[in-house]
Amino acid sequence: MSEPTDRQAVDVEGHRLVLTHLGRVLFPRTGETKAAALQYYARIAPVMVPHTAGRPASFVRAPEGPGGQRWYAKTPPAGLPDWVRTVEVTGSEGPAPYVVVDSTASLVAVANLGAYEIHVPQWTADAGPDAHDRVVFDLDPGAGADLTDCCRVALRLREELTADGLTACPVVSGSKGLHLYACVEPAPQRAVSGYAKKLAERLAAEDPGRVTAVMAKAARPGRVFIDWSQNATAKTTAAPYTLRLKDRPAVAAPVTWDEVAACRDPGRLLLTPDQVLDRVERHGDLLDALGDPAALP
Repeated sequence: MSEPTDRQAVDVEGHRLVLTHLGRVLFPRTGETKAAALQYYARIAPVMVPHTAGRPASFVRAPEGPGGQRWYAKTPPAGLPDWVRTVEVTGSEGPAPYVVVDSTASLVAVANLGAYEIHVPQWTADAGPDAHDRVVFDLDPGAGADLTDCCRVALRLREELTADGLTACPVVSGSKGLHLYACVEPAPQRAVSGYAKKLAERLAAEDPGRVTAVMAKAARPGRVFIDWSQNATAKTTAAPYTLRLKDRPAVAAPVTWDEVAACRDPGRLLLTPDQVLDRVERHGDLLDALGDPAALP
């Protein structure tokens, strides 16, 4: 992708895309434009796509950025090129088509249509919703708590996962909290979700002043909510490396356990797209273990 005008035709992996509204400022506080968002996705795709490929994607759409209208969309965006892969997923309202972000071209295509945040479930379309291959814990700080508290809880959660033979991978959410992933042998929702709930409740019982496993907002002030429900078949989590639609550009970014242990300032782990690209250039994908069958017990 070269330097843009407001509209530009490009070739991405042999597919012609007409990129539009490239000069639109998506993040007024910092001035980043749509062109910068598309450039980020084109460059991050080699490490991001392995974590979205095969998974039916949903999106937070906000064509004018975080200050404009936004909505959560499961259906393919209007105008999606016909070469972008879609799969049919049966939900509570019957079968429906979902986009699969499995290439640089498809990633840039959906972002070009204003689908800037990409969310995926913990199962692949080919294996089906009864074969969850990842477990995820969404550590969400309540009022009076912050990312540093999530890091303390994550370290304890890592101990439990390690004891169960699982390799835990931390990802700052790009918002207030932290996501913790582990690769698991494919299993039904009830098994993976049940395991996550039991572990969350164990940590809440161990440290009730700091941790809650209860979804009610009234239980969260001053505590970290371990959201185990993200493992439900119908739920999705912000994909690793996706942009987040906040006041300023942020990324759901993998971090190291050393960074988690050393975190004393929430701002230190709120990473910008440029910072994430630099980290990938220096360290590669910190989530390699998430897609590595050798990481399974």
